Amino acid sequence: MRTLVFFFAMVLIMPTQAQELHLKNKKSGILSLGVRSSIGLVNDGVWQKTAFGTGAQFRLQFSDRVNTEWFADHLKADLADYAWRADTHIGWSVMYYLSKKPDPILQPYLLAGHCFEYLKFTDNANPSNFAERWSASVQGGVGTHVNITKRFDISVVAQYMIHIGTKITASHQEGITTFTKTKGLGIQDHILLHFSLNYKIADLW
Repeated sequence: MRTLVFFFAMVLIMPTQAQELHLKNKKSGILSLGVRSSIGLVNDGVWQKTAFGTGAQFRLQFSDRVNTEWFADHLKADLADYAWRADTHIGWSVMYYLSKKPDPILQPYLLAGHCFEYLKFTDNANPSNFAERWSASVQGGVGTHVNITKRFDISVVAQYMIHIGTKITASHQEGITTFTKTKGLGIQDHILLHFSLNYKIADLW
């Protein structure tokens, strides 16, 4: 959260200091940097609570209506009162803008993409007791930019993510936490909500 506040403060100062962004070829080639705050709603057992985290991304736009976002985020959640989980996502999404207007205040879009996830479950009482795995994922969703200036936007996204990998479960009996990894591949899913602050730094081509 502190990262978001710092970034927001810097963005408020930048428009008074920076020059107008000059486009070389419409909207293609625009590079922006941003930070995000994330909420993960896990659909894999009642013992897994809502996850919260932060991350960062950069965007590289390829046409007036097609943009890409390359991101990394880290979320944590408690598992009842005996363990916690951490999810790290590294991936990308293609964004398709629904509006043809060149500079709308609200700029809704559809997104679809791919990411890799590193998942780790850790025992609260014994950090050396943990289970971990990597998985491949696909995601899709909707979002919108709120364009405060031509360089700065606030974005809100809701997306559905499906992970394909080994499934990990946790149990706690007689004071002992046990993690179990299933054999073979399974499917886990969750809903992610992102709130981000983004600033356009350059038009590359």
